[in-house]
Amino acid sequence: MPTRPSRPQSRLNQRYWKLDLGQWIALTLAVLGVIVVFSLLFVRRQSIEHRLEHSFTVDAPEFFSSALALGNPVPIEGNKIELLQNGDAYFPAMLEAIRTAQHTINFAAYIVKSDTIGRQFMDALSERARSGVEVRVLLDGIGSGWSLDNSDVRAMKEAGVRFQYYHPVRAWRVDRTNRRSHRRVLVVDGRVGFTGGAAFSDKWAGNAQDKDHWRDTHMRLEGPIVGQLQAAFQAHWVKEAKETLSGAHQFPKLEPAGNLRAQTVESHSFSFAPVPLVQATAFAAATRRIWLANPYVTPTDDQVDLLLKAVQRGVDVRLILPGEHNDQPLTASAGRAAYGRMLEGGVKIYEYQPTMIHLKTLVVDGMFSMFGSSNFDARSSEINEELDVVVYDAEFGRQMEEVFEKDLAQSREYTLEEFRSRSLWERFTEWLMLPFRSQL
Repeated sequence: MPTRPSRPQSRLNQRYWKLDLGQWIALTLAVLGVIVVFSLLFVRRQSIEHRLEHSFTVDAPEFFSSALALGNPVPIEGNKIELLQNGDAYFPAMLEAIRTAQHTINFAAYIVKSDTIGRQFMDALSERARSGVEVRVLLDGIGSGWSLDNSDVRAMKEAGVRFQYYHPVRAWRVDRTNRRSHRRVLVVDGRVGFTGGAAFSDKWAGNAQDKDHWRDTHMRLEGPIVGQLQAAFQAHWVKEAKETLSGAHQFPKLEPAGNLRAQTVESHSFSFAPVPLVQATAFAAATRRIWLANPYVTPTDDQVDLLLKAVQRGVDVRLILPGEHNDQPLTASAGRAAYGRMLEGGVKIYEYQPTMIHLKTLVVDGMFSMFGSSNFDARSSEINEELDVVVYDAEFGRQMEEVFEKDLAQSREYTLEEFRSRSLWERFTEWLMLPFRSQL
C-alpha cells in the first residue's frame, strides 16, 4: 500500500522561525513600542465631557456638593488658610514648621533638587530625624528621581528619614511609570499643613524678581482640613512603604482654627476624573467672574464651550498664562489651538511678563476658590495624581482676586489679532502637538 506523502511544513512557520537575530530584535522592539504607546496614550483616568447648563449659581446651596460629587461633597468647617506668595514667603514658613516639629513630619513633593533650596529642606528634615522626630519623605520617581543626587538620599536615610520614591522609574510597567504623583504635601505633627504649586528648587526661591525666579503660591493650613492632607499623604505612602499612619501624633484631634469652609480634591488612578467636574460646575454656575491662572493650559472642547457660554451670560472670563518665559513651549503650542475660539467668544487671555508664572489658581464669583497642584490640562485631569484644595468663602475669595489682579497688572493681553497673525511655524507646532496633548 503506497504511503501518504508527508505534509510539507508551512512556509509561514518556516519564515517566522527562521528570522535572523536582527529581525527578532526589530520585532521585539516593535511589540514593545506598541505596548509603550498604548500605556502612554490609553491607560488613564476616566473622563467624560461635561455639558452643564446654568441651572444654579455659586451661591446656591446645591453648588458645593454638585462640584465635588466625585470626591468629598461636604465642606469641612473651621479652617484657617494663609496665602504665601513666592519663595521668600513659603520656604521660610515651611522650614520653620519643620524645625519646630515635635513628633511627626510627612513630606511629599513632585520636584526636589539637589541645589541650595532642596538641600535646605533635606538638611532640616534630617536634623529633625536625628532628634527623634518620625520623618517620612515621599518624592515622585521621575520629578525628583532625575534631579536628586543619590548621596543626598543616602544622607537622609542615614539620619533616620524614612524615604520612598513614588512609582520609581525602575518599574517595568510603563503605564505605572507614566502615572506621576504631582502632589505637594507637608504635614507637621498632624496639625499644620502646607500645599500648593511650588517645587523645592532654586527656581522657586526669591520673590519672582527676574526670569530666574518663578512666580508661585503655596498655602499654610490649620484646622480640620489638615487631616485631609494627612490622609492624602498616607494614600500614597502606603502604596510604596506598605505602612499605615495612626495615632495621636499623626491624626490628633483638630479643633477649629478659623472660619473657612474647605475641602480637598484628590485625583486617583483608575477612577473618574474629579477636577474637570469641579471646574465645569464652577464655570456653569458663574454669574460674575471666572479668573484662572495656570502655567499649562490645554482646555478641552467642552471646557471651552462652558467658558464661552459664561461670557454670553455676561461673566468676566480671564486667563493668566505664561508669556515668553515659558519652560514648556510644546505645552503652550498644544494649548494655543484653543485660543482662537476663546478669543472670538470674548474670553480674555493675558501673558505674564516678568518671569515664569507657575501658580495654579481659580476663583469664581469671589466666593469659590481652588488652588493646588493641578494644571488646566489633560495630564492633570486624566493621568497625574493631583491634590487641590477648594475654599467656599467670600473673604478668602477676595484675597484670591487681589492676588490675581496684581499678577494681571504685570501681564500683557494676548489679542485675537495676534492669534490670527501667528507664524506658520507656530501653526505647524500646534498641529504637531495635538496627538500628544495628554503627555505634555
